[in-house]
Amino acid sequence: MDRSFHEGNRRRLYEALTPGSLLAVFSGEEIRKTNDEYYPFFADRGFVYLTGLEGKEFVLLAGKDGGGAAWERLYILPPDAHAERWTGRRVKPAEAETASGVSDIRYAGSFAADFHALATSGRYGALWLDLYRASAVDIDRPAHRLLQLAQREYPFLTIENANTAIRRLRTIKQPCEIEALRGAEKITGEGILAMMKASKPGMYEYQYKAEFDRALGWHGPRMHGFPPIISAGANNFCIHYYDYMGRAADGDMILNDVGVNYGGIISDVSRGWPCNGRFTEKQRRLYECALATSDYMFSIVKPGMRMLDVDATIRRFNAERLVEAGALDSVENVGRLMWHGGAHHIGYDVHDVVETPEFIAPGMMFCIDVGIYHEEWGIGFRLEDNCLVTENGCENMSAAIPRTIGDIEDVMRKR
Repeated sequence: MDRSFHEGNRRRLYEALTPGSLLAVFSGEEIRKTNDEYYPFFADRGFVYLTGLEGKEFVLLAGKDGGGAAWERLYILPPDAHAERWTGRRVKPAEAETASGVSDIRYAGSFAADFHALATSGRYGALWLDLYRASAVDIDRPAHRLLQLAQREYPFLTIENANTAIRRLRTIKQPCEIEALRGAEKITGEGILAMMKASKPGMYEYQYKAEFDRALGWHGPRMHGFPPIISAGANNFCIHYYDYMGRAADGDMILNDVGVNYGGIISDVSRGWPCNGRFTEKQRRLYECALATSDYMFSIVKPGMRMLDVDATIRRFNAERLVEAGALDSVENVGRLMWHGGAHHIGYDVHDVVETPEFIAPGMMFCIDVGIYHEEWGIGFRLEDNCLVTENGCENMSAAIPRTIGDIEDVMRKR
């Protein structure tokens, strides 16, 4: 993404602010793992979407005066020779300006005093913060701490949740985001093909992951879009499985749910295959149900369709196929074999933080995810592809990754 993308995102966000508003968006901070070790830093995706920067403890501070004119500042960490010796070079002001397009660059230590001066200037009556929480028990982030400070020290400021406006912006993808997803799909496909070609009875799950990681490693050091889900046999019945210690027995299905971060955009693709390269009769019956459902969805998704109907249609159509295949006694009992939803938006997050739309529109990107988990038969897998809504229909962005029984068996036969 170039700076014009991030400048445009900020401009559209500022248009949503009411006159007389302040806005503060934080990149986030390191979280301690143990003793003097921290988890690898991962910048807030909303902040990256607005600035293109991924440094810790950065702040985007903006304001909209009473007349409607907007201004902006960016706070970054100052040079620190000792800290940089240990943990790496810090971005410099000129570099931050080049990447973000923000010309007023200041150091993080001055943020508190600057904010106090602005908050007490009498020119602003509202404070916009990204107050998103996935769960009520999530730890406080910098935005929540500033909220508490504002409620205590500046009670005259009305609090507005900028997350609502940011979600709305992120719902429709721009051309550069779509092209980034194409790049992510290509690399994801290389990783999945590497696992398929290496697959054999007796392989450990961590060995499958090693094949995937090696394929990604040729493209850069930080390619995972999310922790890979790679499992075999009975472990396939844990939907989000990260142990990697299981071993594939002859005839086991390999389940993988993997993705790549390319240019900030994350793919999310699932494929399932028998570790020995040959589908059994029951595996074939279940896989054909999933494939028929996926193909049907890509034939009907188009602008104007209700978003809620995507998941509902996946469940109903797949249930009908499962009944026909003799794997399910009735459509009403589909929950026995389908354990999770069939669609979620993708983008800067693998489960993208968007404004859930009532109707599908061009430029939306979401997954078509058909999962089947038949514990009695010992078969669990999912077939997940990435859908781009176009002007007249949709495109399967991950269609080039082998997804039919014939294509999968052919790849594995030629390894």
